[in-house]
Parts: sequence; structure tokens; C-alpha cells
Amino acid sequence: MIILAIETSCDETAIAIVKSNKLGTKCTVLSHTVLSQIDIHKEYGGVFPMMAKREHARVIVTLLEKCLRDAGLYKELKIKHKIPKKIISKIDKILAREENVAIELLELFEKIGTIKVDAIAVTSGPGLEPALWVGISTALALSAITDLPLYPINHMEGHIIAATLKASKDSKDGEVYTLPKLQTPALALLISGGHTEIVHIKEIGKYKIIGQTRDDAVGEAFDKVARMLGLPYPGGPEISHLASIARNRGEVIEKTNLLPRPMIYSKDLDFSFSGLKTAVLYRLQKYSQISQSTKEVIALDFENATAEVLVKKTLSAVKKTNAKEVIVGGGVSANTHIRNELARALGDIAILRVPSRDLSTDNALMIAVTAMVHLRSGAKPKKKIIANGNWHL
Repeated sequence: MIILAIETSCDETAIAIVKSNKLGTKCTVLSHTVLSQIDIHKEYGGVFPMMAKREHARVIVTLLEKCLRDAGLYKELKIKHKIPKKIISKIDKILAREENVAIELLELFEKIGTIKVDAIAVTSGPGLEPALWVGISTALALSAITDLPLYPINHMEGHIIAATLKASKDSKDGEVYTLPKLQTPALALLISGGHTEIVHIKEIGKYKIIGQTRDDAVGEAFDKVARMLGLPYPGGPEISHLASIARNRGEVIEKTNLLPRPMIYSKDLDFSFSGLKTAVLYRLQKYSQISQSTKEVIALDFENATAEVLVKKTLSAVKKTNAKEVIVGGGVSANTHIRNELARALGDIAILRVPSRDLSTDNALMIAVTAMVHLRSGAKPKKKIIANGNWHL
């Protein structure tokens, strides 16, 4: 089975095409492309939803054509395909709010007629709703043109599945991933710009959030602290870079000067990062001028504080649920220090699964493989899909 997946939940436009085996336990990546909008949003210090939406609409059909070509599925007809007026009218209606997408999509299908895939998957939430709608509308239009089944996918479940993927040898067609059987009960620590939550996994497809942030997500806190330090967006990699410099030179921070570790001793599994962010602001206000070394020390203390809280809560969750495996997903899972601290703390207590660096951030491969898992479980396609910015697992 060949699955085409679309991801537009935030500021990456991504499309992937995968071919799964009959059991749905292995897939070959036929194409996988991500276009980032970081350079566009960098000057504003964060993502603007309507700007993200416009950029998704600007590139999505071009990206679709590229992925079809990469997958060897682009076959241009000698004579233009005539699309029925009824379908054209339907496409125009579906894509009425997405500038030029209907025109470009219809032009593409006049050239190729159809696409040889078996199903379409699309991120339906959570995320920025204006951005989500571009991907959803494009997927609905594709389904209308091709009459292919359509599957809505939860973005956060995609991050869970991505962390379980095991890269295998490349085939002549593309990179191969296998989906090892997850030992349950398991936990997922989902850490990104919009989410910080601990998910209890009874089995794949059965999730319960047992801990979450009460205010800022951890990735959001990284970005805001980076802004205070005069660092560019996105802040996570910049904070991590400065922290590593201070850590490598053996910088030690006196206990009396440590940043707080919010809710580290609370009996629940919730998080709070707003106070930590404010503590950084108060620390910076003590300096008339902030040197580079001061920035490095503050970055180190902030990263240490964040890692300590995440590790402590994760260990508490493991003990409460008797989890055999811990999955870490989301953009902040790329942070080397957090990965190392989780690995050190979990030791032999539970298996730690983290995604490869390229699958830590938003991508469509994780959406395609999650759809593969749903299809394996007998999921039914949907004709109506809406953007749900707060879709919880």
C-alpha cells in the first residue's frame, strides 16, 4: 500500500510518500520533503499563523509535484486530462480560501490525470488552525480528484510513532523503517513548542494524558528565554549551544544562585515553565550589561533546570505506571542534554526511545507511518475533516 501524507500544523510544509508491507510493520520511504519557514518568521521572533498559512498555500502544490517526481509517481500525459466540471467546481469550493492552490492543483492533474497511491493522510490537529486548514483543504481536494480514502491524523500521535521507528537498510527504492512491537504499558514524554505532556500508553492507539504543562510549553519557554538573551528564533538550538559552551568549560553555578526547578517536588505529574522564564528575566535585570559568558551561564542553568524537571516527572510517571518503555517526541527531543539526562536517569529501569534528529521536528513521514498503523488496525476513512487546534490524544 502506498500512502501520501501532508503535514502543515505549524511552520513546516511537509509531504511524504511511503510504501508499506502487507502487515503494516515496515515501510519504504519513496519521498520525504520538509520546507521550513524559519527564515520567514525569524525576524518576528516567533510564528505568525496567517503568515504561516500563506506560505503553506504558496508552496504546497509545488512540493506535492516534487514528491511525486521523487517517488517515481509523476507520469505526464501526452494529451491533457479533462477534469469534469463537477469536480472542478468542488475543488474550487474546497480551496476557496487557499490562494491559487485550486488553480495550481487543477493544472497539475490536467498534466498527470491521477496518482498511483492508495490512501491520503493529513494532520488534522493539534496546531495552528489557519496552517492546518491548508493541508486539510489540499488533502480533501486530492481525495475529491482521485476518489482516494482520506485519514485524519493527530500530530502528537505522529511524534509518538516517529520515536518508535527503527531505520533499516536502504532499498533500491528508498530508506526503510520498521515498527518494532512496543512493550506496554509505556509512556510518551511529548516536548515541543506547543506541548509538554506525559502520555500513558496502554497500547498504540490507546492514550491518556497523565501530566501536562499548566502554562508555557517547554519549547515556548526556550524561545522566550532566548529572546531575553538576544538570541535568534528558534531559541532551543541557540540556548543549547551556549549551555554546551559553559558546560564544557566546567562552569559551576552556586546553589544560592540557581534558577528554580518549578513543581519538581509536586505530587502530580504536571509542569510549569512560566515561573522559570520569569526567574531568568529577574536574573538578567540584575546586570547593567550582559556579557557573553553571563549569557552562557544563564543558558546552562536554564537548560539544566528544564532537564531536571522533565527527568524527575518522567521517573515519577514510570514508577506510577510501571512503564516498560519511555518514548520522547517533539522538537525539544532533539536537545542533546535532555536526551542524555533521560538516558542516564532511566538506565535499566525502562527502555528509552527517541526519534532520529530529522524526525524530531515536524515532518510528514511520521503522519504517513501513523496512518499505516491506523490502517493496520482497521481504521475507516473520513469524508469530512476539520482543523482542530486543540485535538488531544
